[in-house]
Amino acid sequence: MNALLSFNNVWPTPAIVPDHRLAPEFVGLWLSLLFVVARWGAPSPRVLAGFTVVFMLLVLGRYGDVTVPALFGRPVNLYWDGQQIPRFLWVSAQNLPWWMSTGAVAAVVLLVYAIYRLFGLLIRIAVRDAVPYALRTRWAQLVTALAVLLVTANIAGVRATWPVVSRAIVPTYVRQATLLTTIFTEQRVEQTLPRAHAIDAALAALPGTALAGLRGSDVYLMPLESYGAVVYDNPEAAARLKPARERLAADIAEGGFSVVSAFMRSPTFGGASDLAQLGMLSGLDLTDPLRHDLLLTTDRPTLITLFRANGYRTFGFYPALFWDWPERVFYGYDQFVEGRDLDYPGPEFGYWKIPDQYAAARFEQLFPRDADSPPRFVFFPTITCHLPFSPVPPHQSDPRKLLGDTPFDAEDSARALAVKPDWLNMFPGYVEMVEYTYRWLGDYLRQPQPRGTVYILVGDHQPASNVSGEGASWDVPVHIVSRDPDLLARFAAQGFHAGLEPPREPRGGLHDLTTMMLRAFAQP
Repeated sequence: MNALLSFNNVWPTPAIVPDHRLAPEFVGLWLSLLFVVARWGAPSPRVLAGFTVVFMLLVLGRYGDVTVPALFGRPVNLYWDGQQIPRFLWVSAQNLPWWMSTGAVAAVVLLVYAIYRLFGLLIRIAVRDAVPYALRTRWAQLVTALAVLLVTANIAGVRATWPVVSRAIVPTYVRQATLLTTIFTEQRVEQTLPRAHAIDAALAALPGTALAGLRGSDVYLMPLESYGAVVYDNPEAAARLKPARERLAADIAEGGFSVVSAFMRSPTFGGASDLAQLGMLSGLDLTDPLRHDLLLTTDRPTLITLFRANGYRTFGFYPALFWDWPERVFYGYDQFVEGRDLDYPGPEFGYWKIPDQYAAARFEQLFPRDADSPPRFVFFPTITCHLPFSPVPPHQSDPRKLLGDTPFDAEDSARALAVKPDWLNMFPGYVEMVEYTYRWLGDYLRQPQPRGTVYILVGDHQPASNVSGEGASWDVPVHIVSRDPDLLARFAAQGFHAGLEPPREPRGGLHDLTTMMLRAFAQP
């Protein structure tokens, strides 16, 4: 029973693997069984059925809690999953003969029934044999008391218990219940989720004034995965990355651009990039993940809304996605592009398959720019510099070969793929991956541009603590790259400094960057 409540995912598949740790829900279920038997004796069939249903819900909750993040890159979300799963099943059933659909439904029903009977058997055995034995045996009582102490300490946040106590499932249920009850209560939505006044004001401005300072330039907002302040704060990282940063600065200048930089504070650390990304798009502080999930259920405006209202064509470019993403409905991009749309012919590098260098070049090939096309707003979250930070893809210096049938030389690919993730020491791989990021960005920014373009390069969060160090800040670098000196001057007036070396004091949260951008974009 404990094993059924403490398993883990075989990432990134639907499979699971047993976990030796103690499950908090099992301890709670065990104490409940002890109490019921000690108080009333052998439970009635109805009580046993109740325990079985609770056990099933906990096991299913555990499966969803560990599997959904591996498959979809985010935690369980009953609001969106509750809409997506029935739709997926209906579409799938339409492509099957009636007898296969009927057979599939029957098989699912039989499977659920079999699981119910199996779990019921486990509960009955526990009540018949294990619980009475534990109630009359001193050593079993001591073991139970120790389990309760471990779980209590774990819930209290004692890290020493992490190797022996698994993550609890009940908080996931509580969080989903809180989300659903808040969604359908307008007053609670307003209390939990403040308004983004900067975006509201920009939408209310006179036509043509909200983005007048851009002068029709394209805008590429690019969250750089795991690009954190550690690349400046850590002396070893700073020294090793100095030549790469100098090369990037030279590439920016060669492309005719200038750059100003600052630090901002991310709402997340080590992961959960969605909090940083949607925080920038919405102008809201999403440090609390509940706000993020709640925002996705509303019709609140974002930068996408604003740019579309001002004549821009909006693109959501997510090369990491290879699955249906129901939340995209909230964003409302004019054009949504994901990994499957790129038809990448090369070898898969790491868990995220498509190197950023190829993804960026392929996007421009699929959606070429010319002087007559409408200005574009592109939201492009990069992905290659993601934990575990290896293998580092090879760099292709020939843009024609990059977009050919063989993007990378076979020897270079084999050499890169031979490097396996070092889960015990990710720092060297992280530094190499940032070097790779600087290099492909430099190539990208040197390319000819048919018209003005503003690139906003933003770290989404610091890398995990095994790279950034214990007690590291939540700060991330921000680089504004443009050929318009007046636009860059307006960012400089808000605390940005010229070059790729930002002043160390952060200028606010990433949601404050949204206000800064709108302030700079509005001034002619």
